[in-house]
Amino acid sequence: MKKLTTALSLVAVMAISTQAATLEERVKALEEQNTVLTEEVLASQSAGFTLVDSEKTFNGMGPAASKVYFSDNPLSIGGYGEMFYANPDNGDDFADVYRFITYFGYKFNDWVVLNAEIEFEHGANADKGGEVVVEFLYLDFLLSNEFSLRAGHVLVPMGLINLRHEPTLFNTVQRPEIERQLIPSTWHENGVLAYGRFDDLGIEYTAGIVNALNVNNSKTTTPKTGWIRSGRLGSSKNASFEPAFVGRVDYTGVNGLIMGASAYYGEGSNLKNDDANDVDGLTTAMFDIHARYENGPLAAYGLYTQTTLDGAEKLSSNAAEKASGYYGNISYDLGGLLGVEYKMPVFAQYENYNPVEKTVDGQNEDAFETETVTIGFNFFPTKQTVIKVDYEMNDVNSQETNTLSVGLGFIF
Repeated sequence: MKKLTTALSLVAVMAISTQAATLEERVKALEEQNTVLTEEVLASQSAGFTLVDSEKTFNGMGPAASKVYFSDNPLSIGGYGEMFYANPDNGDDFADVYRFITYFGYKFNDWVVLNAEIEFEHGANADKGGEVVVEFLYLDFLLSNEFSLRAGHVLVPMGLINLRHEPTLFNTVQRPEIERQLIPSTWHENGVLAYGRFDDLGIEYTAGIVNALNVNNSKTTTPKTGWIRSGRLGSSKNASFEPAFVGRVDYTGVNGLIMGASAYYGEGSNLKNDDANDVDGLTTAMFDIHARYENGPLAAYGLYTQTTLDGAEKLSSNAAEKASGYYGNISYDLGGLLGVEYKMPVFAQYENYNPVEKTVDGQNEDAFETETVTIGFNFFPTKQTVIKVDYEMNDVNSQETNTLSVGLGFIF
């Protein structure tokens, strides 16, 4: 009798366990269905457009720029914006409607995708320094996870900010100056790129041909800070085209960590119908080593970059030959410590760079040596919106400037 009772008890326990497992599976399935239904309801409330997911990115780009790749609707519309107020201690305070960007994406089918970014800068008032620019406009041919092609007007895959330049992705009100002057973000050129990902290895890559920088300009020969940045040709009408190589490799095999390197090499003189000023034997080489890490409330990112101009002596006796610099940014989210649901990181950033580190004649090499410390605070009312406050202490060749800035940013 005892054996029978024991056997019946075991059968009952197994039945209950099976039922529990089945119930658990059914609950999981219902949760998945609820997620799908919620997304469909949200999509119907937003005229069928996909809402931005701040956790999803494609090929290293920002979440809003990546929307089309995750959209159930063929048409995707997104964008971002940033505005700021600045009060430097050596001049008048000012405010700027800095950028408003629209992304338009369209899926022709499951492997041919259009993606475009149109920027309205400084209010887009040309009489007051504003402009409207196509920052990328390309077709993606999604052949496989390991190999796809991108052709058109593309973002040059260098550094951290150039691909991920949406304001919710960096802490400071302004982008790091190194990623404006040494890596001239936003850097976009005509070209063709191959890219892919090897999941088993945790490796992502991009490589291809883009239009070369034209550093055969007055800021190189003078020299001045913006000699690299002034070399961008972008989406200008009838732009000359000189092919340059660009490549990038990132390792993502450790949770929360992205680390890698980028390289660029091309002709330094990219002029059109100007044989009198064109210079042969001028080449520009650029590389960077970058990393980004997130672990709970702690986050950090930074890079080192260097650019050399071979043949600079052909431009002038005091032309710029080399630029280099590095920066690091570390932050800690106070939201958890304060017991609130909002993301509230405090941060510190250090930049050290010289855009004219070396000249042909060795003169004025300290004139633009820059060291900047920035401390600040971000508040995210939602994952897609941010309020920024920072205080920047800038030292250029022992000339100090301190600036208090407040910024607003959003993605959609």
